[in-house]
Amino acid sequence: MMNTLTILFLVALAAMLITELWLGRRQILSVRQHRDAVPGAFSEQIDLATHRKAADYTIARTRLGLISGFYSAAILLMFTLGGGLQQIDDLSRQWLENPLLTGVVFIVLTIIIGAVLDLPFTLYKTFGLEARFGFNKTTPGLYITDLIKQTLLFLVIGVPLLFTALWLMQVSGKYWWLYLWLVWMAFNLLAMVIYPIWIAPLFNKFETLEDETVSKSVTELMKRTGFKVQGLFVVDGSRRSAHSNAYFTGLGKSKRVVFFDTLLDTLSADEIVAVLAHELGHFKRRHIIKRISVFFMISLVALALLGGLMQQQWFYQGLGMTTPSNHAALMLFMMVGPVFLFFIHPISSWFSRKHEFEADDYAKENANAGDLVTALLKLYRDNANTLTPDPIHSAFYDSHPPASIRIKHLQSAN
Repeated sequence: MMNTLTILFLVALAAMLITELWLGRRQILSVRQHRDAVPGAFSEQIDLATHRKAADYTIARTRLGLISGFYSAAILLMFTLGGGLQQIDDLSRQWLENPLLTGVVFIVLTIIIGAVLDLPFTLYKTFGLEARFGFNKTTPGLYITDLIKQTLLFLVIGVPLLFTALWLMQVSGKYWWLYLWLVWMAFNLLAMVIYPIWIAPLFNKFETLEDETVSKSVTELMKRTGFKVQGLFVVDGSRRSAHSNAYFTGLGKSKRVVFFDTLLDTLSADEIVAVLAHELGHFKRRHIIKRISVFFMISLVALALLGGLMQQQWFYQGLGMTTPSNHAALMLFMMVGPVFLFFIHPISSWFSRKHEFEADDYAKENANAGDLVTALLKLYRDNANTLTPDPIHSAFYDSHPPASIRIKHLQSAN
C-alpha cells in the first residue's frame, strides 16, 4: 500500500508542474501577443526591434525554464521514489563505517551527481540561449575556471559546515535543531561580512570607482542620506555577461557599493545616483534586516520540523529510503521541501514588490524620479526585459513590479 506521504508528495509535485506549465503558457502567449507593438507609454524610448528582441528572449527563457522544471522533477523522482538516494547511501556505507564520514560522503556525492545531471541545461543557457541573444561573454576557459573555484570553495567551506551540521545532529540530543540553527545563522552573518572582501574577488576584479563625476555625485548622495560604506567599486561584469546592474553588498563595516562596468557605460551620473538611491532605500527602509529576520525565522521552523520528521519511519519510506539516518533526513528535507513550499512563492513575490515600491519612494525623495525612470528604461532595454509580462505570471514569480506599473508609480505624486 502506498505511503500517505508518497501520495502527498506526488500530488504536490504534479500540482507544481501543472501550475508552472499553465503560468509559463500564459507568459508566452501574453508576450507573443504584444510582440509587434511597443506599448504606448514606452514608444518614445524603446524601438520595435528592441521590443521584439525582449519578447523573443523572454519566450526562449520561459520555454527553457519549463523544460528544465520537468527535467528537474524527473531527477527528483529518480533520487527519491526511484531509489537513487538509497543506492548512494548503500554505496557510502560500503566505503566507510564512521557515521559522520558516511553522511558527508553521501551528501557530497548526491550534490555532485545532481550538478552533473543539471550541467546540460547550465551549459545551454550560458553558451546557447544567452549567446544567441548577445549577452554571454563567458569563454569556455573562464567557465571551467569558475567551476573549479566553486568546487574548491565547496570543499573548503561547505564540507566542514556539513560535517558540523551532522555532528550536531548526532551529539546534541533532541534539541539539535536549535544548536544547528544558531551555527547556521552565525555562518550566514559571517558570510555576509567576508563575501565582498574575500570570496567575490576570487571570481571578479573589483576596482575603485575612478569616474570623478559619478564618484562626486554618489558621495554627495551618501552624505545627504547619512549612509556610510567601505568604498565605491566597479566590477568587471562584462567578462561574463552584457547584462548590467548595481548593488550593495556586505554587512556592517564591510558594506560597499558595486557598479557593473556595463552599467557605467550605459547610464549618466544622475541616472546612476537615482538607481543607487533606490538601492539605498532598501537599507533605509530596513528591508535587508526584515529579509534576514524572515530567513532566520523560516530556517528555525524548518529545522524544528525536520527534528520531528526524522524520528518517523514513514518519512523515509514515503520518500524512497529504507535506511533511516541523520544525513538521509537532511537530504530528503532539502530536496522535497521546495515542492511543498512552491505555492507560497506569490507571498514572497508580493512582499518583494512592496519593498521595491518603498525603495522607489525613497529614491523619489532623495534623487530625481525622472532620472530613475530613464535609467530603468535603459536597463529594461539593455537587459531585454519584457514590457508586457502576463499579470498572473508576474504576480506569482516576479520580485519586481512590471515596468508599466513601476514607472507609473514613479511618475505619480508622493
